Amino acid sequence: MLELFPGGFEEVDRPQGVELAAYTDSAGEERMWAFFSGARAADVEGGWEDKWRAFHRPVRVGRLWVGPPWEHAPDDALAVVIDPGRAFGTGSHATTQLCLAALQALEPGPLLDVGCGSGVLSIAAALLGFDPVVAVDVEAPSIEATAANADANGVAVDARRVDASGALPESPLAVANISLESVEALPSRLRSGILVTSGYFESAQPRLDGYAHRRRTVLDGWACDVYETA
Repeated sequence: MLELFPGGFEEVDRPQGVELAAYTDSAGEERMWAFFSGARAADVEGGWEDKWRAFHRPVRVGRLWVGPPWEHAPDDALAVVIDPGRAFGTGSHATTQLCLAALQALEPGPLLDVGCGSGVLSIAAALLGFDPVVAVDVEAPSIEATAANADANGVAVDARRVDASGALPESPLAVANISLESVEALPSRLRSGILVTSGYFESAQPRLDGYAHRRRTVLDGWACDVYETA
């Protein structure tokens, strides 16, 4: 989907699974059909270019507020402002909220954000006092979005593009809001004493060689786990 629609697409939780939707023209529809045989198309009413903003609402997680630039953060919050037009992730998903809460329960220090997407977790970590913050992703648009959003929020984030299976930068703490399969591949790719993972349903339990499970939080059927080296 990132290759087909680098400008962004919508992720919606449905009872039967996750739905990915892109607002596009006939050429984009043809590209989708070529890649996804089970895709379907539907006409949307006029004015959707502005109406989509109604779906991007701010969220408050402890000390942190995450929202788009047209919303106003409370005076007592650390504001993470994310422009959904550039980002792959706006902070509203349950897994992101779980990771934001987990970060606030940890002692600030160096941090590695694996699969940074829009940079929400990296920016939040920097605001919470984590330093240095290194953000990595396999997709160039995500690195560009993270760098742009970090700059807009006035924080320092070292955003780097990495190989999907190569070694990751060393850090005593890593957070990874990615797929279950990618989470379970992390022990062979990084050296971190503490690992915060999410991106999978509550019914799943990652198996991480060399790590001991410490605690779990859940929200809306999604899970977040904290691991430490055994």
